Amino acid sequence: MSVDLTISQFRSDTQGAKFEDVINDNRINFQAWIDFFNDPARQQRLLDSEKHHLRPALAGVIIELEQSSDFEPFLAGYDAHTTRRGRQAIGVIVRIIMEHSGWHKIPGMKSSLGQRARTAPRTTTPGAYQNTSGLSKWFSRAQRYEEIR
Repeated sequence: MSVDLTISQFRSDTQGAKFEDVINDNRINFQAWIDFFNDPARQQRLLDSEKHHLRPALAGVIIELEQSSDFEPFLAGYDAHTTRRGRQAIGVIVRIIMEHSGWHKIPGMKSSLGQRARTAPRTTTPGAYQNTSGLSKWFSRAQRYEEIR
């Protein structure tokens, strides 16, 4: 069973409602972001990542996401302070899909997706906060989930 998330449903989520700035950011095609995660095969990879690989759900799609023309220009083209809200909104999208698929967050449990490069505080150079190792180039940690029994 796949989840067909809409922007309206995202906005009606308690946490999603706090991301109106991201939805309306003209550097982002938020509908394309939603569409990316509405793909049933990607949703299955979110579940498989947790269930079979013991990694955060986002790990199941992170490489494809970061290489996608809908995400890469934003993540690579701005500094980490600018992209933080967008990366958080992606986490909310994943949470909504996981919850609708019968999973819930493990409170306080996040796992690594990559190790950040050392940078001077308040660096605003695009790409300066890129990871030096791990699965992800732009995300350092992601929420863990467990199946509701």
